[in-house]
Amino acid sequence: MTPPVPQGFSVAGVHCGIKSDADKEDLALIITDRPAVGVGVYTQNLVVAAPVELDRERTPSDSIRAVVINSGCANACTGEEGLQNARQTANWVSQQCNIHEEQTLVLSTGIIGEQLPMANIEQGIRSAAEQLSDDEPSLIRAARGMMTTDTIHKICGREVNIAQKTTRITGLAKGAAMIGPNMATMLAVVITDAVLTVDDAQASLVEAIAESFNCISVDGHMSTNDTVLLLANGAAGTPPLAGKALNEFRATLVEVCEDLAQSIPADGEGATHLITVEVHGCRSRDDALQIGKTIADSPLVKTAVAGADPNWGRIVSAAGYAGVPFNPEHVSLHLNGILLYEHGTPVQFDPAAVSHSISSNRDTHIVMIFQEGSAAARFWTTDLTSEYVRLNAEYHT
Repeated sequence: MTPPVPQGFSVAGVHCGIKSDADKEDLALIITDRPAVGVGVYTQNLVVAAPVELDRERTPSDSIRAVVINSGCANACTGEEGLQNARQTANWVSQQCNIHEEQTLVLSTGIIGEQLPMANIEQGIRSAAEQLSDDEPSLIRAARGMMTTDTIHKICGREVNIAQKTTRITGLAKGAAMIGPNMATMLAVVITDAVLTVDDAQASLVEAIAESFNCISVDGHMSTNDTVLLLANGAAGTPPLAGKALNEFRATLVEVCEDLAQSIPADGEGATHLITVEVHGCRSRDDALQIGKTIADSPLVKTAVAGADPNWGRIVSAAGYAGVPFNPEHVSLHLNGILLYEHGTPVQFDPAAVSHSISSNRDTHIVMIFQEGSAAARFWTTDLTSEYVRLNAEYHT
């Protein structure tokens, strides 16, 4: 079920000719009817796209009114012309929506190294501005306007009672490959009618990303365009959230971001399995996350899952080179709930049954238990298939 659009927001998604397929939306527009707190977290790649440069300049802010997103062209590695095109894109939104240019944020995704087709962008913004709505079809079209190699649109949300008012948190995301913390080739915009200060919004988003978008990987490749934005327009009408109410909001935001984050590797290019790696019993969460990420990034682990091969040695050895000290004699491993390795020793299990548990389900669950402490972490990834290689080998050509 598609979640509702938060109060005060309207959205649209249109096809404007960036993509050759006329049935595929390639531009999305999100508008709030009042100034919103706008914060962002961006790629840590040293090579960043023009929209990232622009949005970093404009966030955090307490007066954001719009986000415009195009897919099909990343506007990355495009020099001064690319930056000017990003600014012009924001300017066209301001003209069509009667807002100030600096109140608009810009996102782009697609092929690196090509300039935006600006005539198409201008036409798309004009068309999207005419179609803005808060209904379900418009939200779906907006989510589709963000997609590149995604096979499905990605929308998650919650409607909760906070401070005795109904509060909505709805997120849109894209991503299927070039996925690797910190963050991934992904874009996400989370919109809410909650009342937040700039500082609380930024802290809440950073916390949520640590538990979600920074815990996913498909191929370990960090993009030039990765961006997660949070817009809070305050239309719910509560006092600024604080104390228990703020904690309730933060917990819900984490849930929404985790749902969106999982949907990205679940839609990984060529993937046949979503792999969840749980690590328990570490000295710190960072240790647990490092072990989980190392297992998730191992091509041998990923190909074993693709082939439904219960090759537990690949998982255990990956943990061993993660750079985190632990006692190997105090390690246990479960795969899809079946114990394969306990206290540093293999145990008897039915390989055919474990293989069937992998091949018959899209979800694969790896749980490693250590005895170094009480910290835990989860990490999500995909298997690695020949179809992934084909899709990425042919992406540009």
